[in-house]
Amino acid sequence: MKTYISDDRPQPESQIGAALESLAHTIHERRNAGEKSYTYRLLTGDLDKLLKKLVEEAHETTLAAKDIAALDAVAAENPAAVSNQARSAEVDHLRYEAGDVVYHLMVLLERCGISLDEFAAEMNSRMTEDEISLRAFEARTCESRTPRRVGDNNG
Repeated sequence: MKTYISDDRPQPESQIGAALESLAHTIHERRNAGEKSYTYRLLTGDLDKLLKKLVEEAHETTLAAKDIAALDAVAAENPAAVSNQARSAEVDHLRYEAGDVVYHLMVLLERCGISLDEFAAEMNSRMTEDEISLRAFEARTCESRTPRRVGDNNG
């Protein structure tokens, strides 16, 4: 598991927050990187090029998901016809394409002046009161756990 925690905080259950914060910071810093940086060119160049790239990556993600569904359909009919390695490769491809979508979306948000915190607040505003209460309970429960060292998967 990759992690970017460098202090004495306990490792979070999920790395998504740290990964998105790190990516948002890197994207923001690329505003000053100059033409050699792909991110800089997306942030400062023709908006339509960025939008086209985001749509392209989203489309590639949907195709990768359809590839997994097709393999699963074949495996449902004949389990021996699809190896775990083949499915794993398709899942890896979907994960890769999803990463491209997230990257390009975050570049668009940065370009439009929407911070990661603002985006998170928007997502949080869509939760029901029950979901908010559950998240607060989980956060309190997580704080009371014994701290784990980075790389320790025993929780």
